[in-house]
Amino acid sequence: MAKKEEKQENPEVEALKEKLLINRKNGFFSLTDEKVKKADDYCEGYKDFLNQCKTERECVNFSIREAEKQGFVPFDPEAAYHPGDKVYYNNRGKSIILAVIGKNGCRDGVRIIAAHIDSPRLDLKPYPLYEANDLALFKSHYYGGIKKYQWTTIPLAMHGRVVRKDGTYVDVRVGDDPGDPLFCVTDLLPHLGAEQMKKPLSQAIEGENLNVLIGSRPVRTKDGKGEDLVKLNVMRLINEKYGITEEDFVSGEIEFVPAFRASDMGFDRSMICAYGHDDRVCAYPAFTAALNCKAPKNTILAVLADKEEIGSMGNTGMDSSFLHYFVDALAQKEGLEGRDVLTHSKCLSADVGAAFDPQYASVYEARNSCYLNGGVGLFKYTGARGKSGSSDASAEFMAEIRDMLCRNDVLWQTGELGKVDAGGGGTVALFIANLNVDVVDMGVPVLSMHAPLEVVSKIDVHMAYRAFKVFFEGK
Repeated sequence: MAKKEEKQENPEVEALKEKLLINRKNGFFSLTDEKVKKADDYCEGYKDFLNQCKTERECVNFSIREAEKQGFVPFDPEAAYHPGDKVYYNNRGKSIILAVIGKNGCRDGVRIIAAHIDSPRLDLKPYPLYEANDLALFKSHYYGGIKKYQWTTIPLAMHGRVVRKDGTYVDVRVGDDPGDPLFCVTDLLPHLGAEQMKKPLSQAIEGENLNVLIGSRPVRTKDGKGEDLVKLNVMRLINEKYGITEEDFVSGEIEFVPAFRASDMGFDRSMICAYGHDDRVCAYPAFTAALNCKAPKNTILAVLADKEEIGSMGNTGMDSSFLHYFVDALAQKEGLEGRDVLTHSKCLSADVGAAFDPQYASVYEARNSCYLNGGVGLFKYTGARGKSGSSDASAEFMAEIRDMLCRNDVLWQTGELGKVDAGGGGTVALFIANLNVDVVDMGVPVLSMHAPLEVVSKIDVHMAYRAFKVFFEGK
């Protein structure tokens, strides 16, 4: 049989392609083994962060502990600061700003990276505890955009804070340590689920039925009689451990989150599967980039905010004024106006993007999608359908950031959140743009976004860190 001739490209055509066209090969081939190892090593710290921080309060507490080890101190409005000084502002225990004072201070603007530290979950209702047919359960109100069916029959952990009437509080964390009990939302067995399975996925599990199973044994009485004995027994155990009563749940913030630990994924250990990648996979690189930024030219701010998953509302979300007020305070120390500092500032809105999933290729536009191992994602706009809810970065700022990434050999890619009419989503970029700041979205591509178990590439996580670090350093 004659040997099949191999197709030979014209060298001139190849050279022209190299010069003019984008080559979207797997980013792994752009990296040395040493760089891949650096990514793997960096992600060990990220996995530890994920395992310790499943709520926004835990993220803030972690950030303060680690920042203080690196010399950060609480921000003092009366103090004078000098280049290299490191401060943090704790906003109600649920959002935080870390700042390193630059050589030029604020006069040329500040460099901001803003990520969010809240994630989809099940929150408890004000009166959550009830008994039904000798089972004790908690009523929940889901938080953020979830597929409700994904939250049944998975192990759940209980995290949060309960504040008593006298202002004292107790922090709760059950389900993540060895030997802890777990919790779950039950589901209907398939043998009896014929009618349920006829429903659309969005209706198969109702929000009012996302009730968490927490006990089945009653308080022991002499005659075995009494109302709500299982509920009473659960409340007795909670009171013995935490010193709270049922009414204290009214002033509590209790979240039920997946009990999964962050783990390597795949035979090649190239990925991380965990709860909360959205958006802690951007928050951790932003945080560590701030810790490792020693002498920036301009003052830098790493903002870890709350409430993004429900619109960034509230005084700990990015739609509030806490960032604006903090910049005002820094500006005043240098005899500047906060509005002028913000006008000359630059920001990366650090939030995740959708990674192309070949199993659901029909909702993606392949040419304009991000891929695992393609590097950090740079997104000119987000929003839904007709760019609704997007700040849409300027061409000039996009070019500046693109140049920064290329000059510093940071692996990056760009894309959109699926096909134009398939849906979409927003970030905090529009709230920062409203302050007259140049802002663009940048983040890590995620598979199974908003699911209890999400997936990211280790290479992409490390490239986010490298991108954030060079942005802070002004390189």
